[in-house]
Amino acid sequence: MTGVSEQIAEWLVDFTAQEPAAPWLQELRDRAFHRFAELGFPTARNEEWRFTNVAPIARTNFRVVNSQPGDLPPAAQDHVGKYASASNPFVALNTAFLGCVTFHHVRAGTVLEAPIEIVHDVAEQPDPVAVQPRTLIIVGADAHCRIVETYRGRGRYFTNAVTEIVVAGGAVVDHYKVQEESREAFHIGTMQASLGRSANFSSHSIALGGALVRNDANVTLSEGAEATLNGLYIVNGRQHIDNHTEIDHAKPHATSHELYKGILDGQATAVFNGRIIVRKDAQKTDSKQTNKNLVLSDEAVINTKPELQILADDVRCTHGATIGQLDEESLFYLQSRGIGRSDARSLLTYAFAQDILDRIKVPSLRDQLEKVLFEKFHEYGR
Repeated sequence: MTGVSEQIAEWLVDFTAQEPAAPWLQELRDRAFHRFAELGFPTARNEEWRFTNVAPIARTNFRVVNSQPGDLPPAAQDHVGKYASASNPFVALNTAFLGCVTFHHVRAGTVLEAPIEIVHDVAEQPDPVAVQPRTLIIVGADAHCRIVETYRGRGRYFTNAVTEIVVAGGAVVDHYKVQEESREAFHIGTMQASLGRSANFSSHSIALGGALVRNDANVTLSEGAEATLNGLYIVNGRQHIDNHTEIDHAKPHATSHELYKGILDGQATAVFNGRIIVRKDAQKTDSKQTNKNLVLSDEAVINTKPELQILADDVRCTHGATIGQLDEESLFYLQSRGIGRSDARSLLTYAFAQDILDRIKVPSLRDQLEKVLFEKFHEYGR
């Protein structure tokens, strides 16, 4: 067998070893594995993956940690697997091993004061394991809620996560993803949100850990909807992170904002690919995308690619990307005020990230991240 066939065959063994599921779920699993087998793991020949080499994942023989199929209510069965596209082989792989689904339903008109907290924590194992968390959140019309997803663990493992969020008309949802995986871990994550008429959705991605990380954040907007995608990624050593975003303006009079910031040190590498799609009938679209990167070493590499696909003619869309280093004049100014150079570097690096932290509306999460970043940047300054 070829290398690719061997890789698929190893996953097939684990797939067929799963406990039988309900007919609707088994059918979903079967279709998904068939799709994964067709696609295989992406390579540099795939445009969407040309800067991210997933060979370390494909070549590792992971022990799949299967979760027992959960009893989902009919309302959830109607939604799971309907939004995140199986054209992404990792989404297909996750769906093929779909078992227990973390499901939350916020009923219409409900206002939740406390955030919905979802924590995925992988305990250290004697051999590499693969976990495939699946989350489905349905938010009813005019409801308000906040969601905090946290991913962490110890040792060498592979997290392949899919989150689907359905936001009904007039609802307001504030979503946070905090990725602080082990420095030996692989993390592939897909978040797909579908927004109803006049819905308001924001998602904030904070990526700190992992050896090889890929985050896909995708949003589809209906008429009058508003979406915000913010991100902060911080990598050093030999870490690699790839952020792909897609904002799909499917209907008119919708608005989107996007700000992703990256901080790179050591021999780290990063990718930002932000795509904005404006469909033919999505007139009066207003969209702005910005990617800013701070490179702290001569060996760190960032590849950034903003994209606009505009099929309508009455729109306002802008995008921009910057890559820079710490400003020497600012460093000199701080040093002239008695601040050592290492502390000055730490302060300026922290200030660069502060813009994203200030947008976090969960006080406990913001305080936690401020402490983590302050300590991290203090180490960078040494």
